[in-house]
Amino acid sequence: MAHAENSIVIDRPAGEVYDFLADGLNNIAWREGVKSISLREGGAGEVGAVYNQTLSGPKGRPIRGDYRITAARPGRLLAFEVVAGPARPAGTYTLAGDGGRTTVTFSLEAKLPFLMRVLDSMVTRTMESEVAQLSKLKQVLESR
Repeated sequence: MAHAENSIVIDRPAGEVYDFLADGLNNIAWREGVKSISLREGGAGEVGAVYNQTLSGPKGRPIRGDYRITAARPGRLLAFEVVAGPARPAGTYTLAGDGGRTTVTFSLEAKLPFLMRVLDSMVTRTMESEVAQLSKLKQVLESR
C-alpha cells in the first residue's frame, strides 16, 4: 500500500483553515498540479460532494483526479476519496487548533490493484509531492 503524510503549523485558526480546505475550488490556489476544478454535485465541503478535477499528469498530459468528500468535521477533519484517475488514493486533512494556530496533517493512502503494484514507488513519490505542498497552503493562508 502506498502512503504519504506531512504536517505543518499554519498561523490561522482551525475554522479558517478548514473552510479553505473544504471548498475544493481553492485547490487551484495551492496545489501545483491542479489545472482545473469544479463542483459536480452536492454542497461545497459537504459529505458526498464530488469535485471534477483535472491534474497535470506525466509529461504534462491532463489526467482526471475527481474526488468525493467522505467525512467532514468542521475545524477538525476532512476526508476524501479519489473516484477517477489511474491511482485512486483516499486522503485526510486532520486539524488541531491551538488558539490562532493550526497543525494540519495531510495523509494519502492508495491500495493499488495487483497489476499496478509494480508502480508502487512511483505512486508513493507522487503522493509525497502532493502532501509536501502543505508549505504552499501555509503561504497562501498566511498571506490573506
